[in-house]
Amino acid sequence: MNIKELLVKDVMIMDLQATDKKGAIDEMVQKMYDGGRISDIATYKEGILAREAQTSTGLGDGIAMPHAKNKAVKEATVLFARSSKGVDYEALDGQPTYLFFMIAAPEGANDTHLQALAALSRLLVDPDFVAKLKETKTPEDVQSLFQSAEEAKEAEEKQEQLAESNKETADPTRKFVVAVTACPTGIAHTYMAEDALKKKAKQMGVEIKVETNGSEGIKNRLTAEDIARADGVIIAADKKVEMNRFDGKELVNRPVSDGIRKTEELINLATSGNAPIFHGTESDATDEDSSADGSVGSRIYKDLMNGVSHMLPFVIGGGIAIALSFMIDQFIGVPQDQLSSLGSYNEIASWFNQIGGAAFGFMLPVLAGFIASSIADRPGLIVGFTAGALANTGGAGFLGALIGGFLAGYVIIFLKKLFKRLPKSLDGIKTILFYPVFGLLITGGLMLLINIPMKIINDGLNSFLLGLDGTNAALLGVLLGGMMAIDLGGPINKAAYVFGTASIAATVIEGGSIIMASVMAGGMVPPLAIFIATLLFKNKFTQDQKDAGLTNLVMGLSFVTEGAIPFAAADPLRVIPSFVVGSALAGGLVGGFGIRLLAPHGGIFVALLLSHPILYLVFIAIGAVVSAVILGIVKKPVAQD
Repeated sequence: MNIKELLVKDVMIMDLQATDKKGAIDEMVQKMYDGGRISDIATYKEGILAREAQTSTGLGDGIAMPHAKNKAVKEATVLFARSSKGVDYEALDGQPTYLFFMIAAPEGANDTHLQALAALSRLLVDPDFVAKLKETKTPEDVQSLFQSAEEAKEAEEKQEQLAESNKETADPTRKFVVAVTACPTGIAHTYMAEDALKKKAKQMGVEIKVETNGSEGIKNRLTAEDIARADGVIIAADKKVEMNRFDGKELVNRPVSDGIRKTEELINLATSGNAPIFHGTESDATDEDSSADGSVGSRIYKDLMNGVSHMLPFVIGGGIAIALSFMIDQFIGVPQDQLSSLGSYNEIASWFNQIGGAAFGFMLPVLAGFIASSIADRPGLIVGFTAGALANTGGAGFLGALIGGFLAGYVIIFLKKLFKRLPKSLDGIKTILFYPVFGLLITGGLMLLINIPMKIINDGLNSFLLGLDGTNAALLGVLLGGMMAIDLGGPINKAAYVFGTASIAATVIEGGSIIMASVMAGGMVPPLAIFIATLLFKNKFTQDQKDAGLTNLVMGLSFVTEGAIPFAAADPLRVIPSFVVGSALAGGLVGGFGIRLLAPHGGIFVALLLSHPILYLVFIAIGAVVSAVILGIVKKPVAQD
């Protein structure tokens, strides 16, 4: 398949009417649907908006490449659109965007499709080609221009391959740089960065070899000889790449967009002799310098979420099993003088209680273990598990385990640096002997000290949670419910959710957590509000948004807050405040009436595990209706939007 086959004439827009990002996306997605290239507008658009949420695909220099790869795509397609007025697309350079290439790749896209998409991406870094593209008048002109450019590109690549095979004729005095480019989807930015680096290096008289980590796998892989010969290394990536091979080299680590827009700066830094020296470890991504994840804050968040995501199945499974033990005892009956044994009085209830208790027992070790594992890979796992177990037995609780996980991870990082100078002959026993033994002794000793103040804090927090009622519970419910709606699955949402799950262990005896009940109520409101709003205010939503309303009903009932993301991303200034008001109201009502929940997930499917299921659902409905009404009032009709 060549580029001409991907650039379908029937879905080209030679005069885009939209003037803002939302309108441009809507117009292009509708054209895709009208042209029969996608089967579902909402699903495909959700993929487009999810990619935009990571970073704008407005690359600068008047070009944007929105793209998505999902089940709604019938056939690989590139929609070309041109705007004569320019669109405010939130481009990386802050300038208007005139040329759009909306890429639609099916879930099962084969190498042929991906190679054609990569070839298209590479052409767009040529300013002469882009200038000619702006002058095209018809879809036929666009196809013809790409056909000619593709043929010229193939001839140029053959010349490069010939030069590569005659390395002995190369000038040994020329600087040589190796680079790796990668983006999360691996469709466009990966290859645009590759071509931009190659072009700029050629202009600067620098020899370069670029490895791409795209959807079709690793291409043009760097060899040990390439890396050894290189004067510097450039990593232009938004996802993790194999890093240890660059140990001891001067390395520049930047986002993939810099590989497209700041090529000269990257090449100059890589060849200047002033770039930082990279120090690898036994495993890729174990050194904090080896990550392409960005800031220190984002790495800490990633490490924390790694622990939480592994912990949640234990909390969910264990919490529901314990909740069932209470329900069974209540159903069978427990004498008044044995109410303290509720949940374990009858034999069947006792079985469920023991099973749930066993799962709960792993909660803190798993949390700490996988935080440490994210930081220091497998050597951190055993030390992290132990730190979590010590936090559990020492009474330091969830907060102690969280601190223990990070402590264990960075202790292992310290040991790796410390043992780096040991003879190579000892490499085989470092992982199985040195790291676990010294890691356990250092981390364990520190945890025994940390447990003392953390137990005081944990006991105080547990007392607060157990005594939570009335106004205090309502105010906390308002806060946590609102947090669940601010970023719909982002860091603020996750912070509230993690606090809710942590509160369950402390409130099992009381029959569940008011905090968790408030958190889940707040998280259920946004998708349900969208469903209600699309029914009550039909003129405020497009047809595809109305179709997505029913999907949001299912997501809201299932406690999947992320279902509302496409609506929030399309109109955040109106939608998000509407969500926050309704979610805060629902959370406050749940907290104020002291409704408790033992299960940390499940939505309506765990309603029987609530202390007052009917009242709980009524409060969620109130919050959803309030959000929907506010949204209907502030949102403009579709014709004016």
